[in-house]
Amino acid sequence: GESGAGKTVNTKRVIQYFASIAAVGAVKKDSSKGTLEDQIIQANPALEAFGNAKTARNDNSSRFGKFIRIHFGTSGKLSSADIETYLLEKSRVTFQLKAERNYHIFYQILSNQKPELLDMLLITNNPYDYAYISQGEVTVASINDAEELMATDSAFDVLGFTADEKMGVYKLTGAIMHFGNMKFKQKQREEQAEPDSTEAADKSAYLMGLNSADLIKGLCHPRVKVGNEYVTKGQSVDQVYYSL
Repeated sequence: GESGAGKTVNTKRVIQYFASIAAVGAVKKDSSKGTLEDQIIQANPALEAFGNAKTARNDNSSRFGKFIRIHFGTSGKLSSADIETYLLEKSRVTFQLKAERNYHIFYQILSNQKPELLDMLLITNNPYDYAYISQGEVTVASINDAEELMATDSAFDVLGFTADEKMGVYKLTGAIMHFGNMKFKQKQREEQAEPDSTEAADKSAYLMGLNSADLIKGLCHPRVKVGNEYVTKGQSVDQVYYSL
């Protein structure tokens, strides 16, 4: 079907229907997470936050493919489910057209619905402060990013994510925003790149649990395998930006 025809929406309706008719009499055994039926339904907000984005034709376009299997037991009740994903549009993370937007999760976090996230990720609530998420649109009239953040966060809880796992997901998302702000310059009388400022790299490294100097070294002087040995090679400014 064409973009915006309703493939994703109708898939959600079918899943909700199966979860409803097959969940009668189900007993919730683990209070720390939702029932199986809840988890199947709540997988969608989490997947859409990280895999859907505004395009010129659809405000909530799926930028990846997914194959969903729902398994039923001999009694007709839900027994399990699994989801396979395909071909995420990775280029959108670093580049968007004028009428489009990056993945929803970035703008959900910047909505300031959970101010503690901004503090933890060392970011502001202004999307124009981050190059990777401000090349196109930053708001969508049909989407309330603040409400969607709460739906995403709740989905993590229902799916059984621990607090540390949730924070890890958010930290990696914040690190990507800082990655886009890294600046490099050319050394005098050389083609070798060097950092113009380490602020963004320091923040990215902190959020990813890396050493900032090692991160910068890996970008400017990556190790490549030649035969059976590893050697360090230089990178020009353009090559470093491409490697980001």
